[in-house]
Amino acid sequence: MKNHMFCLIAAALLVPFTLPAAAPAPKPNIVLILIDDMGYGDIQPFGCKNCKTPALDRMASEGLKLTSFYSAPICSASRAQIQTGCYAQRVSIVGALPPDSAEGLNRQEHTVAGLLKAQGYATMCIGKWHLGDQPEFFPTHYGFDHYFGLPYSNDMLRPRSDTGEKVVPLIRDDKVIKLWNTDDQDQMARLYTEEAVKFIKENREHPFYLYLAHNAVHVPIHPGPEFRGHSGHGRYYDWVEECDWSAGRVLDTLRELHLETNTLVFFTSDNGPWLKQGADAGSAYPLYGGKGSTWEGGLRESTFAWWPGHIPAGRVTDAVMGEIDLLPTFVALAGGTVPTDRPIDGADASKLLLGQSDASPREAHYYYWKYELQAVRSGPWKLALRPQDYSLGMKTGGVKTPGLRLYNLDTDIGERTNVTAQHPDVVARLKALADKEAATLCDDSSQGPGVRPPGRVAAPKPLYPMTNKKGKN
Repeated sequence: MKNHMFCLIAAALLVPFTLPAAAPAPKPNIVLILIDDMGYGDIQPFGCKNCKTPALDRMASEGLKLTSFYSAPICSASRAQIQTGCYAQRVSIVGALPPDSAEGLNRQEHTVAGLLKAQGYATMCIGKWHLGDQPEFFPTHYGFDHYFGLPYSNDMLRPRSDTGEKVVPLIRDDKVIKLWNTDDQDQMARLYTEEAVKFIKENREHPFYLYLAHNAVHVPIHPGPEFRGHSGHGRYYDWVEECDWSAGRVLDTLRELHLETNTLVFFTSDNGPWLKQGADAGSAYPLYGGKGSTWEGGLRESTFAWWPGHIPAGRVTDAVMGEIDLLPTFVALAGGTVPTDRPIDGADASKLLLGQSDASPREAHYYYWKYELQAVRSGPWKLALRPQDYSLGMKTGGVKTPGLRLYNLDTDIGERTNVTAQHPDVVARLKALADKEAATLCDDSSQGPGVRPPGRVAAPKPLYPMTNKKGKN
């Protein structure tokens, strides 16, 4: 009997012991907060003295501050880059799409929301879309389960046919639910924030992607009643403070639901300040230029990435990253892969965000105005290839004469000193990068083989009955 028991025990010990499989890491929730026309120097963590931004201060102290993050110089182009991971020129959305445009983002393009939805994410777009206002181009056709917001900028008001009142259409999913006049815009930031909080609460049990794209702080400037006069420096900075409040509500909601350690929140702006608007514009200081230009002030944005427990707190990086990197980065963090059936321009920057690398995910970043390649940056060096305007709608400033100009952005962030003569080797290297890019994509307004067509509809129609320019229905 003893020998029999011994044999049983010995046999049991010879059976391989297998540990239970580790549970897969949960997919992180992702929240992208996009402000409209906010300047590099318009918030406290980037040196602003005209307003208080405690929520963004918290994002900076608890997360990563990115000081060389790039958008596009203007609205629709910027949003196309966010959605597709491509330079706007590659997907042929290069300006600011007007109401009733026949063009919009091509529905064949891969998008952040579409790729995350395929990973099991709930998805919602709130706020300014501006990638086509025809129903065929609404966000629900690009991977978003739901949409709530304006299809374009809040200054694109047009007269309705029954009253003549100038309005913009508020859309839920695929239907116009209300026509907002100018005064209605006072409640815009609050309503967007309430929708964001509601979406987070309803989807707390599974991964979600929230794209919260404020119309603020684009003209006309409309801070909510509780924020008017709040900053003490005019209505523009009152609205900046309301945007900060909105970001704070998102962060607080995540904490209340114990979701903060599994949620990446990314905060940035679509382009630089629209300097033509005077007191209703912000500041890109210490950068030069503003919205509509390829100077740093036109498309270098104050940006944060916040994910407690994953992104090291209080870190600052000057490594180059941009909107085009968001799609591959978000998809990688979600455990997915980016389809390879078409080129994209962005790269996975997750190692940069998570503190595993201090390097940019790309060798170079290219600065386009419409279909013209105007500059290229690699490391601290920026080579301007041709004349650059100062800001949209402004005839003064900038550089009007042709010729290459080289700037060291580490020592000359304001782009004031041309050092081409001192660094011919750098000029040659960056010019070669630009020539290669131009041959593939576009240069001097000519489109190359890498450009893909936009989406088009045959007969675009207004979203609501309206009068024409002569006042007739």
